[in-house]
Amino acid sequence: MPKKILVAVAWPYVNGEPHLGHIAGMNVPADIFARYHRLRGNQVAMVSGSDMHGTPTALKALDEGVEPIEIAMKYHEIWKDSLKKMGFSYDLYTHTHTETHKKTVHDIFLKLKQQDFLSEKSQKMPFSTTEKMFLSDRFVEGECPFCSYKNARGDQCDDCGKTLDSNELIDPHPKLNPDAKLEFKETEHLFFKLSDFRDTLLEWLSKDKEHWRPSVINFTRNWLEEGLIDRAITRDLEWGIKIPRDGYENKRMYVWFEAVMGYYSASLHWAKNQGDKDLWKEWWEN
Repeated sequence: MPKKILVAVAWPYVNGEPHLGHIAGMNVPADIFARYHRLRGNQVAMVSGSDMHGTPTALKALDEGVEPIEIAMKYHEIWKDSLKKMGFSYDLYTHTHTETHKKTVHDIFLKLKQQDFLSEKSQKMPFSTTEKMFLSDRFVEGECPFCSYKNARGDQCDDCGKTLDSNELIDPHPKLNPDAKLEFKETEHLFFKLSDFRDTLLEWLSKDKEHWRPSVINFTRNWLEEGLIDRAITRDLEWGIKIPRDGYENKRMYVWFEAVMGYYSASLHWAKNQGDKDLWKEWWEN
């Protein structure tokens, strides 16, 4: 009996043109897998798209003196055209600035809120007194407190790989204007209660996972046993998906939270294109 196979390819940031690393790392393995299953007679939905709302796109827009949507759409079309010309067998290559994706993100956000999986907390975030604005994590650089790498970002050190918050950096400063004055100011944000899911995920992980590599199972188990940390899902930005909540008009969804929903929203979009808006359920709920 034919199987339903969902192939969810990584979503690239659209702040530049694709290169061979993207092609080899993201697209070739996924395409081989999708073609193999089609040859086996299985029904495949291979979906992905451009991650429009990442900080790299906003940084590129600042560098070029244009709006982020211009950069995002420009490079989305380049990516889409390049993947098509190389013959990759996507059933849908879309992006995260579609109405379908925005609605999907809002629906999930409101459902999480309804089930009390969101909380509001105050946290100190980097604020440029020169530009009179909060800066997102990747707009801040400084010295890594773990390995002393001088150009660590406010969200991660690319040298040692540690996840960071910008206020952990030594001598933090704005990436685009290192001489600008930076201070940390209190701001309200919504957090996703990841910690509530630790025990459920550990129980799920203990069940049959023969198709997982042992190293992946062990890594995941260790990560969960250490404990999940509640993470902010909003940021003080102007570029991104708006938040359906009073008082959050000048904030946007944090891209780590909304972009991963693209696998789901792309599946909804694909099903609609097939003329059956419920078709996605056969890939997601069976």
